[in-house]
Amino acid sequence: MEAPARDYDLVLFGATGFVGELIAGYLADHAPPDLRVGLAGRSRVKLEAVRSRLPVAAHDWALIEADSDHPDSLAALAAGTRVLFTAVGPYAKYGLPVVEACARAGTHYGDLTGEVSFLREAIDRCDALARTTGARIVHACGYDSVPSDLAVLLLHQAVEADGAGGLTEVRLVARAKGGFSGGTIESMRGQLEGMRSDPVLRSLAGDPYSLSPDRTAEPETRQPADLGWVGRAEDGLRTAPFIMASANTRIVRRSNALQGWAYGRSLRYGEVMGMGRGPAGAVIAGATALGLRMFGAALALPPTRKLLDRVLPSPGAGPSEAARRSGWFRSQVTASTESGRRYRAVAAGPGDPGYAATAVMAGETALSLALDGDRLPPAAGSLTPATALGDVLVNRLRAAGHTYEVNALT
Repeated sequence: MEAPARDYDLVLFGATGFVGELIAGYLADHAPPDLRVGLAGRSRVKLEAVRSRLPVAAHDWALIEADSDHPDSLAALAAGTRVLFTAVGPYAKYGLPVVEACARAGTHYGDLTGEVSFLREAIDRCDALARTTGARIVHACGYDSVPSDLAVLLLHQAVEADGAGGLTEVRLVARAKGGFSGGTIESMRGQLEGMRSDPVLRSLAGDPYSLSPDRTAEPETRQPADLGWVGRAEDGLRTAPFIMASANTRIVRRSNALQGWAYGRSLRYGEVMGMGRGPAGAVIAGATALGLRMFGAALALPPTRKLLDRVLPSPGAGPSEAARRSGWFRSQVTASTESGRRYRAVAAGPGDPGYAATAVMAGETALSLALDGDRLPPAAGSLTPATALGDVLVNRLRAAGHTYEVNALT
């Protein structure tokens, strides 16, 4: 661990939210006893209640009052810790002042965002500053987009080691058991409202390279559509659009560009969701594709949105512990290369991907930023899980019970 220079090694901001408390619980179970951890949020009373429910290892953790609407409190929060992980969303509404405070203070930062418009604004406003101060600004550290980003990194490493040329056609098929959190739905609502009212945001959402560090240098390679219709995977699995593809694919392409297009300038990367086999799988895939479009349209329109608000989970709400434990995720990524060789990577793990599994990914990201120091890739600025943490995070997640593996097929 680096020599102590600030009051805390790691602060979790938003610890009173549903996912924030899950992350706090994971940290209480896995952080070394000498790690100086703080819990931050707007209400000390609520922070005290959260701390009282955590394992005994967390009962002496500091409680820090801070508010995204009060820049001075964020500046003090960022200046007092080496690492700040925030679970306060929607990030487009609350996140930018937190990123700016960390970039200015040289504080490493992590979040759970899958909001492309927020990511673009955070990159534009904070990347150069963070590079100057040495801050690692690491976005998308949960199910958005750790499995996707690390699986493609492992594919690249295997292909490079074999001298098989760059990656060309790469496709992730996601399967999972779990639900959407109220916070995720609130983020989706905000993005849809923004795109409906702002043509710049609509254009950004439609650009497959919208998170590129240098848009003019990107190749002309045509990318798969984020929300296509039904299809079929190589193993006969019927597929439907994957609602997280729009964020995950852009994170992976940013990782490629940040590494000088090391994965290959001909990379075509897409994601779909596996639904089942045979006629039943085809029906489910078709219904899912249609349902996603109808859901998006309903969420964007005020009259139908009010109806949905009555049945959808509200921000801060989530499933029972039993439901979280019964979930799982499995992302299988198949890749072709310039030499004609083919590879397959798998990222998988137990637990509802949006809750239990995300708490593992977020917790290990935060611990890696706080503890792993010189073992991390030499990088600063607005980064991705692959470019900020790379193999170090892969190994941490493996040790935590997640699967990350890659094999040559031909």
